[in-house]
Amino acid sequence: MTVFLVIIVLALLAVTGWQISKIFELSKTPDADTSQVANNKDNENQGKLMMGFALFLYVLMFYCFWTFTNVTLPDAASEHGSKYDNLMLISMLLIMFVQIVTQALLHYFAYKYRGAAGKKALFYADNDKLEFIWTIVPVIVLAGLIIYGLFTWTDIMSVNEDEDPIIVELYAQQFSWTARYAGEDNTLGEANVRFIEGANVLGVDKEDSYAQDDKIVRELHLPVNKPVLFKLRSQDVLHSAYFPHFRAQMNVVPGMITQFGFTPTVTTEEMRNDDDMIDKVEHINEIRKDNGDDSYEFDYFLLCNKICGQAHYNMQMKVVVESEADYEAWLAEQGTFEESMSQE
Repeated sequence: MTVFLVIIVLALLAVTGWQISKIFELSKTPDADTSQVANNKDNENQGKLMMGFALFLYVLMFYCFWTFTNVTLPDAASEHGSKYDNLMLISMLLIMFVQIVTQALLHYFAYKYRGAAGKKALFYADNDKLEFIWTIVPVIVLAGLIIYGLFTWTDIMSVNEDEDPIIVELYAQQFSWTARYAGEDNTLGEANVRFIEGANVLGVDKEDSYAQDDKIVRELHLPVNKPVLFKLRSQDVLHSAYFPHFRAQMNVVPGMITQFGFTPTVTTEEMRNDDDMIDKVEHINEIRKDNGDDSYEFDYFLLCNKICGQAHYNMQMKVVVESEADYEAWLAEQGTFEESMSQE
């Protein structure tokens, strides 16, 4: 009902604006210029407006860069993160360079060649040399970016299983994450949604010997400087496992297993003590204090980066990166799948 009322109000405002424009038309003096063709004054004003808009655009752009750099992500906390950031930086620098040059030329030419009485445009059919230049230069630049991106992507996605990475399954469902660690054999047991029953919320195959020592948790712990291979499953709709601080993301598709891996390089405690992070947390807590909210402490999080339903915004899991000794101690405290099934 509210949407319907808003639409009616907007329609009435549009009609009102149209009627007011008609009143202005009727109130013009008989000698007023009512021609629809732009005159010298119109062209002069439009040319100046184009230059003014270009200036406004650049001022706004540099203001945003200056003001909002404090809300960007900190340095990557994974081994491959610097490569990802370098690719993003090169792409953004190229885009900004092209944008600044082309916008400047566009607005300058709109001003310089504005219409004037007696001025006639030059008919210029084509120029093969110019067309070759503005075709081949973007082709070379884009080909370089794509090739660099492919090498970076391949390097990120190629998990060397000879390094004996920790195997962790991330199970997505509206609107939560569950993690399943491979036990001492470092091999996950088979699972299928058809096996979901009672306490077996992930559909792990009870008959699979590899599944008995698997450990199912609701908080993700990772040892620093150890490679981790994630296996991803979805129970219901399309999700996307997103680790912003580790520069990692992969779609979680119903009916299939996707995977990716990374090596965390910065512990949670180290990130909390980073100077930039300390400033950001202080700024956030000032806002939270003004709103009467509890204070905030930095933590890594696994998020969902696909709009998967009404509570998508709150689909997250805390991630703790710690020393290998702390990780092993935490993992030893977690019960196995076999133990959880015996309690049914």
